[in-house]
Amino acid sequence: MTALTLSTAAASGLRADAIVVGVAKGPGSKSGNLVLAPGAETVDKGYDGKLAAVLETLGASGGEGEVTKLPAPSGFKAPVVLAVGLGPVPEKDETYDAEALRRAAGVAARALAGSKKAAFALPIEDSGDAGAIAEGALLGAYSFDAYKGNGGNGNGNGKAPLAEVALLGTKPRDKAFKAAVERALAVTEELNRARDLVNTPPNDLDPEAFAAVASAAAKEHGIKVQVLDEKALTKGGFGGILGVGAGSEAPPRLVKLSYTSSKADKHLAFVGKGITYDSGGISLKPAGHNETMKCDMAGAAAVFAAVVTAARLKLAVNVTGWLALAENMPSGTATRPGDVLRMYSGKTVEVLNTDAEGRLVLADAIAKASEETPDAIVDVATLTGAMMLALGNRTFGIMANDDAFRTSIHEVAEEVGEPSWPMPLPSDLRKGMDSPTADIANMGERMGGGLVAGLFLQEFVGEGITWAHLDIAGPAFNEAGPFGYTPKGGTGSAVRTLVRLAERTADGDLG
Repeated sequence: MTALTLSTAAASGLRADAIVVGVAKGPGSKSGNLVLAPGAETVDKGYDGKLAAVLETLGASGGEGEVTKLPAPSGFKAPVVLAVGLGPVPEKDETYDAEALRRAAGVAARALAGSKKAAFALPIEDSGDAGAIAEGALLGAYSFDAYKGNGGNGNGNGKAPLAEVALLGTKPRDKAFKAAVERALAVTEELNRARDLVNTPPNDLDPEAFAAVASAAAKEHGIKVQVLDEKALTKGGFGGILGVGAGSEAPPRLVKLSYTSSKADKHLAFVGKGITYDSGGISLKPAGHNETMKCDMAGAAAVFAAVVTAARLKLAVNVTGWLALAENMPSGTATRPGDVLRMYSGKTVEVLNTDAEGRLVLADAIAKASEETPDAIVDVATLTGAMMLALGNRTFGIMANDDAFRTSIHEVAEEVGEPSWPMPLPSDLRKGMDSPTADIANMGERMGGGLVAGLFLQEFVGEGITWAHLDIAGPAFNEAGPFGYTPKGGTGSAVRTLVRLAERTADGDLG
């Protein structure tokens, strides 16, 4: 894990491999359209006030994600200056928003892979900016190299991640700055652990192995853990989870993680889809759609990370995480299209498509979570390809049985930099799931498939309980190149949204 320090040192005197400064697009600069961001003043002096002009000569424009390297000025202890684009200059009297700082820091951290230490002289107005830069740098420096014999950083350049980040312009003894950085460390360490889980090959992460990881972390952080194995699931009547896992030699698990605070008066339940590998079952996925299906447990990874983060931050809210873990495989014992499952809630479900399995494990977990009557339930799942068609690869959909709660989650997601969009639950689509042999079918109309899945889940939410569903099918796994602080592969989507929701709930603002 990349180390992080706060520093009041001048950029010129700090021993580091590189100094990172921010540049932006905008008018008002004597040297043209490139503007140096606050924090770069000391470095600019080293170039006799001509840093912007030099960068423009090198082709820099200040565009978001742009990186320009140049030799440091004479007398500086660092040999390199790295200028990273922040995008447009803020409007008058505005400052750079947190997400712009996160992304710039992430880009810089990736560009400096292989370096031992970098000094970040990006704009810092307050502790919130310091926290955002810390988050971006630590997420951008993410490495997954457990399966690479010669190392690598998981981003394709074969270099070890940046080892240390020093945040210049901060106040090491200030309580607010300390708290911001400690929060960033907790959030990013757990988010990166979620990324590791998503990236782990399914032959090494079956339901039992995932449950073991969760149990170990829970014990480390004072979280109560309960693991229901296949015998307990059978005794409890968890027909959805058992039905999905029936075709695999690796039996399913339901993991309950309970973080409690003596100061809490609210209770949140987070439910995660944890299909450690999804072949589609008997309704086998077509060629070309199997290779990344290790990521189908990203919802459970996000829930796991959020609960542990809440415990590390000692939030004044009770948070229960439910990890619905199964492997969906075809075999002689697998659930068949046409089979009817009796769910934990007592409802029966006709399985028309075994590749619509995520909603089955979630339905059991949501019904179980409802028994504790939490103030709200939020489920997270890589649930439907239809949501990807609707919102693309970087935005997750939000559905809920309460409009105000849906709006609140959308606001939280935007606040932490996770693109999301509110989606409806049209009641007319419910009829498509009517079954002649069971209470409901697990498939409905093809058009609006993501919304149909949300309507299915809503059927299993306890009466009077506020509930929201996050479909992270698009942003959970990045098959394209890295961008900002987002690597290729597992992204940790929804972790920061869940953590911020828990923080706001602890502050008395559930929404």
